[in-house]
Amino acid sequence: MVFWGKPLASPRESPRAPGENGKRALHFCAVDEDFVRLFYSFFKSLVGKDVVVELKNDLSICGTLHSVDQYLNIKLTDISVTDPEKYPHMLSVKNCFIRGSVVRYVQLPADEVDTQLLQDAARKEALQQKQ
Repeated sequence: MVFWGKPLASPRESPRAPGENGKRALHFCAVDEDFVRLFYSFFKSLVGKDVVVELKNDLSICGTLHSVDQYLNIKLTDISVTDPEKYPHMLSVKNCFIRGSVVRYVQLPADEVDTQLLQDAARKEALQQKQ
């Protein structure tokens, strides 16, 4: 969810997808607010699922998706970091709020992602932008 200016997002297949443990990674770049609403609805449907959020500073946080807002800010519960030796100060943290503008990737459970639906939405958006 990389934002420039106002909160905008669009999916793009990550060169790292599918990620470790069979998870698919989504990378975000700027598009329009309709796509933000699409992904806001998508992430709301994943509340309660385990996700991995990779930040722009290379910190990866695993946790249960507690909530997401219209700016694609993410709240995680029961978190752990993938590299505790590098980030020992994060060992005592149990819950966190992540601003959408600092997110690089979100890895989702592969069985929860309807890739056909996402690809269809991306194609529809691309056609609308060409017109």
